Amino acid sequence: MKKKPEDDRTICRNRKAHFQFEFLERIECGIVLVGTEVKSLRDGNASINEAYARIDGDELVLVGFHIATYKHGPANSHDPDRRRTLLVHKRQLAKLKPALTQKGLTLVPLRAYFNDRGIAKVELALARGKTHGDKRQDMKKRDAKREIDRINRRTR
Repeated sequence: MKKKPEDDRTICRNRKAHFQFEFLERIECGIVLVGTEVKSLRDGNASINEAYARIDGDELVLVGFHIATYKHGPANSHDPDRRRTLLVHKRQLAKLKPALTQKGLTLVPLRAYFNDRGIAKVELALARGKTHGDKRQDMKKRDAKREIDRINRRTR
């Protein structure tokens, strides 16, 4: 298993998203958190696998982002599965609204991380779900690339 680089401050990744979706556009968002959630994120106690984002009224909301309760905090610190507001510019939100009304497009969180200043961020992608055929084609490409790399290693 590869070691993480020292400057990589990723908390959690949605690894299945790369297989299930085709990404059209990526967006970096801030996230509104309470104190014990930030402490729990710093410990790496989060899961973004079942999460998705949607527009409620005039704000972007992240649903299904699980942040475990902070083990050194009070017993009733925060709800692990609450909806969390995402911080984006109005221009970005106005651009996303019509895209999300199209059939088959959704906002998928790819990873949660701390930026250089220590602020929690979420990377979202405007994505279209892959069909069974698309997934098969990706697997064929990946296998072909692996075979080519294997042959190149032998000829060195």
